[in-house]
Amino acid sequence: MSMNPNYPLTFTFVLTQDCQLACKYCYLVGKNSKNKMKFSTARDAVDYLISNPELFPQESIVFDFIGGEPLLEISLMDSICDYIKVQLYTHKHRWFSNYKFNISTNGLLYSDKRVEDFIYKNKNALSLTISIDGTKSKHDANRIYANGKGSYDDVIKQIPKWLHDFPNASSKVTVSSSDIPYLAESILHLFDLGIRTVNSNVVYENVWKDGDDKFFETQLIKLADNMIENKYYRTCTCSFFDSFIGKPVNDNNNWCGSGMSMLALDSNGFLYPCIRFMDFSLSNKKPRIVGNLKTGLDINKLRPFLSLDRKSQSKVQCLNCDVASGCAWCTGHNYDSAKTETIFERATFICKMHKARVKAKEYYWKRMNETTGTYKYD
Repeated sequence: MSMNPNYPLTFTFVLTQDCQLACKYCYLVGKNSKNKMKFSTARDAVDYLISNPELFPQESIVFDFIGGEPLLEISLMDSICDYIKVQLYTHKHRWFSNYKFNISTNGLLYSDKRVEDFIYKNKNALSLTISIDGTKSKHDANRIYANGKGSYDDVIKQIPKWLHDFPNASSKVTVSSSDIPYLAESILHLFDLGIRTVNSNVVYENVWKDGDDKFFETQLIKLADNMIENKYYRTCTCSFFDSFIGKPVNDNNNWCGSGMSMLALDSNGFLYPCIRFMDFSLSNKKPRIVGNLKTGLDINKLRPFLSLDRKSQSKVQCLNCDVASGCAWCTGHNYDSAKTETIFERATFICKMHKARVKAKEYYWKRMNETTGTYKYD
C-alpha cells in the first residue's frame, strides 16, 4: 500500500512550535518555545522519503515549512533545503525537477538578511505567503502579540518588499465571527496594497453565532459591488466568489489530502497525517501518530486515511446538498471535534456560512454579466 500517486506529496516540517504572535483564531493551541527540530531529524526524513519510492510514488513534492513561525528557524530551513537539493540531485531522483518549497509566515522577519539570502537562493522553487488579514482594524482584531498589541503596523512594512520579490503572490484572509464587520473593506484594502489574489476562508470551529451568516452575506455583497463598480475584477480575484462553488457534487473525493498525499514531521521524528493531528494542534484529542523515522510509516495506522472519502464521513444532508461544491472540511478538525476517536465524522459548523457565500457568489456573477455582458460561468 502506498500514498495517493495522483497528487503531489506535501511533506511538512514543523520546525518550531514557537511564534511571536498569539492570534485569537489560531488552531495551534499548544504553542511553545521548547519543541524545535534538529537538522539531523530533518535529514533523516529526507533520506527516508528518497529511499522509499514504493511508498511515495508521486511525480512531484512540496516541502512545506511551518511552525509556529518558521522564519524563526531560517538557518535550519536553509540547511534543510540545501540538503534536499543535493540529495535529489545525487540520487537522480525524479523530484529533482519537480519540487517546491512552501512557507507560510506572519511576515515579521521578512526583512531579515538571512531571509533575504534564502529567498535569493531558492526563489525559482519557492512559494512564500505572508498572512495579513486586511485593514488594521480587522488584522489587529485577531493577529496580536501575547500582550494584546496588534501586529498590523509591523507586518504592513514588509508587504512592498514581499510583492517586489513575489509579484504574483497571494494572501489568505481568515474570517471569524468577531471580524465579519471588516471583511469587505479588508479585502479591498489588500487589493489596494497590490495583492491581486486573495484566498479566503471562514474558520471551521464552532464559533458562529445566530445571524453571522446574514451579516457575512451582506459583507460579501458589499465587496461584490465594490469589485464591479470600481473594476477590481479586471486584475483581482477573491476566492469567496469562485465560480465552481455552490453546485451539487457527484464525485466521492475527500476535501483534503491528509494522510493520502500529506505527511507532517515533528521535532521528535514522529510522522502524522498532517499538522492538525499533532499535540499542539489538538484541543480535545490525543495526537494521532502514523509512524516515525526509525521504523517508518505504520500502514495499519495510515490505512483509515487512505480510505477517507466524501461519503464515508458526510451526513446525508451534505451528500444531497444542492450547493455542496466548495463546502470545505478539515480532517484534523473533524477528529478533534468528533464525539469519539473517529476521523469519519464530518464537522458542519460552517454550513450556514457556506450557503451565505454561495448566495453572494451568485449575486457577484449575475452583476458581472449584467455589467459587462461577457463574464459568464457554468
